[in-house]
Amino acid sequence: MRVKLGASFGWLWSAYAVSTYGTWIAFGAFPLIAVRELHASAFAVSLLEAAGLAVAAIIAFPLGPWVEHRPKRPVMIAMDLARFLAMASVPAAYLLGSLSYGQLLVVSVVSGAASITFAAASGAYLKHLVRGDHLLIASGRFEGTSWVATAAGPPLGGALSGLLGPVVTILADSISYLLSALGVLRIRGGDVATPRDPATRLRRADLLDGWRFILRDRVLRRLFLNSTLVGGLIMATAPLLALLLLGEYHFPAWQYGLAFGLPALGGFVGARLCARLVRRHGRYRVMTVSGWLRSLFPLGLAFLQPGLSGLLTVIVVEGLLITCMGVFNPIHATERLQRTPADRAAQVLTTWSVSSRLTQATLMVIWGLLATLVGPLAAIALSGVLLLATPLLLPRRSDLLVRPPAQPAERVPAG
Repeated sequence: MRVKLGASFGWLWSAYAVSTYGTWIAFGAFPLIAVRELHASAFAVSLLEAAGLAVAAIIAFPLGPWVEHRPKRPVMIAMDLARFLAMASVPAAYLLGSLSYGQLLVVSVVSGAASITFAAASGAYLKHLVRGDHLLIASGRFEGTSWVATAAGPPLGGALSGLLGPVVTILADSISYLLSALGVLRIRGGDVATPRDPATRLRRADLLDGWRFILRDRVLRRLFLNSTLVGGLIMATAPLLALLLLGEYHFPAWQYGLAFGLPALGGFVGARLCARLVRRHGRYRVMTVSGWLRSLFPLGLAFLQPGLSGLLTVIVVEGLLITCMGVFNPIHATERLQRTPADRAAQVLTTWSVSSRLTQATLMVIWGLLATLVGPLAAIALSGVLLLATPLLLPRRSDLLVRPPAQPAERVPAG
């Protein structure tokens, strides 16, 4: 039986969906513009990706405490408008003939920092909006939407780029943020914010509260370390796979898109199955099994070969990996929200996202250097071997039995 989560959740979900589709339609547009329009070097393209990721995370980090003490809907709308203006500046500058590499880098940083802040505010608001026993269902719907957008967005964006140029996909992405802001604006009802004494100023030590809270809770600490390392090791190999498939193995662009677009549908399937599996087998068992399996399948990429067999290897391995992630991620997101008091949610989510992005950027650089020494395939294989150890960080059953006390945040009346 389909659970109804209310019209307000529907608008929040719609806002997330439209901006996520916009993001994936514009996937790869910045590197493409940097190479084809600005004639940037390979190093400059790598810097655009890694520096944008890292600097955005650093800028977003101090915004966590700021978001915590403010109503979440105005924050989400402000971040959407910031992303809209930043992304819309690219096609405007392109039409004026003044687009530069520096502008792409600035837009990447602004958009990334706003995305982290939006995600923290929306996660905290979701905890306020949806009953605790429905969080798994709500998280599963967000997860499924994300994977469908991952599968459909890049092919659509590629077609638009081929017909009208990559700048058009960035324009579409900017419009998606404007539509997202309108969706959040349609939400009715109260808001949530943590009260702060006006006489108390934000201290530097307050910036570390998110990490302190995560590290004090045994389950959150284990989930944090596991998810950060798994995400970092998987993302570290993404540029190497592109180099291997498009460079050494000479895969056509459409095959490369198919290799990573088709498996994303497995994430949608996994997200749809997640709640049923939890009802039948229990949250701990499903989280543990899916967590172990998602660390096992990436090792299959070590056997990657040119030709059709290589294409099928990528599709099968990525499909199994992403299906397991589709099952694991909603449980992970639900456990994180349920164990985090409402007055800490925005800061914990910001800290989590910032740490993940900094880890990904760091491991991308390390694995890039490693690939120059031993080759991309060997570096990918090493990532797969290290991933085998990450399930040891998953929470134990006894840890899940201890629930931290929840502290309600102040509810802000509508209007």
